[in-house]
Amino acid sequence: MRKIAILGTTGSIGTQTLSIVEEKKDLDVVAMSCGSNIDLFEKQIRKFGPKLVSCGSEDKANALRERIADLNIEVLSGMDGLVAVATHSEAEIVVTAIVGMLGIRPTVAAINAGKDIALANKETLVTAGHIIMPLSKEKNISILPVDSEHSAIFQSLQGNEGNKIHKILLTASGGPFRGFTSKQLQDVTLEDALKHPNWDMGNKITIDSATMVNKGLEVMEAKWLFGVDLDRIEVVVHPESILHSAVEYDDGAVVGQLGLPDMRLPIQYALYYPKRLPMSGEYLDLFKIGSLTFEKPDMNVFVGLKLAIEAQRQGGNVPTIFNAANEKAVALFLNKKISFTDIYRLIEDSMNSIEVIKEPNLDEILYTEQEVYKYLSKY
Repeated sequence: MRKIAILGTTGSIGTQTLSIVEEKKDLDVVAMSCGSNIDLFEKQIRKFGPKLVSCGSEDKANALRERIADLNIEVLSGMDGLVAVATHSEAEIVVTAIVGMLGIRPTVAAINAGKDIALANKETLVTAGHIIMPLSKEKNISILPVDSEHSAIFQSLQGNEGNKIHKILLTASGGPFRGFTSKQLQDVTLEDALKHPNWDMGNKITIDSATMVNKGLEVMEAKWLFGVDLDRIEVVVHPESILHSAVEYDDGAVVGQLGLPDMRLPIQYALYYPKRLPMSGEYLDLFKIGSLTFEKPDMNVFVGLKLAIEAQRQGGNVPTIFNAANEKAVALFLNKKISFTDIYRLIEDSMNSIEVIKEPNLDEILYTEQEVYKYLSKY
């Protein structure tokens, strides 16, 4: 039995991770956390029997303690709880499935505790890649990408260690507004933006996909995960979401990973790496798919992608400014306080207004996040 801890079991990645645990029978969840959905969390706890759990707030933790008083399970809350879950003594690998910069401190703690990381929290590398990657090498732990595109790149690198990467081809579905003009984007609604054509994800990530900010964050993440320059990462719009990404080598060969859009595959690959195990569900039928389409992204329309690349080129805490401004802007859009294109405006405004720190430490990264939230509190 491989023992795992999961940060964020009630979200999309967390629930799909638990579906793999349930199917495979040889994974043991020893610790898990949730934000606020204690109704679902209680059901998960009773099914998977962890030894330690944590909730986002002490109020939620108190409510949960009452609900599971019949079980011998420790219940914690807040950041201390997240860190405790991530560093549980029995856990061998930690699935970081929470959204946002909340994932940084527990990920750092898990690495320091010698845990391998199944990384689904892209903000960790976007904002603190310069800290995370050297630390993971120092502690000799593996960071195994769970994001479908980065997992595809990781899979495409297997057996090619030592061969130089000429280019990473990072695919994007294009989201629900592929082919739109800037003028058309001005009129889209929240309901329109939440209709992703291929993937079933949480609201925040679905909006990030619609703006293509998500692809910008993935460019930043790929830079750190695979040690390549930004100029060697090319975003390719691929609306069918069958080629999940690819690597072009110096001899011109392109090695990619194809499959149906199913997040269980990259999750399972990370949990069992380097083994490949059978997985339930439909398999790819190329005859049924028929053809695949590839297009260049329009960065003059989907400005979030352009701003993300600019933020990474500037470096320092600018990626944190970008990420925090997007988190705040998406929250405002989800609450119908701003328009879709205002998301881009708030990100750019923040990047032009918040103080730049060239080599931020962890405290300065989190300070930058709060400064951005404070700056955008007027909306």
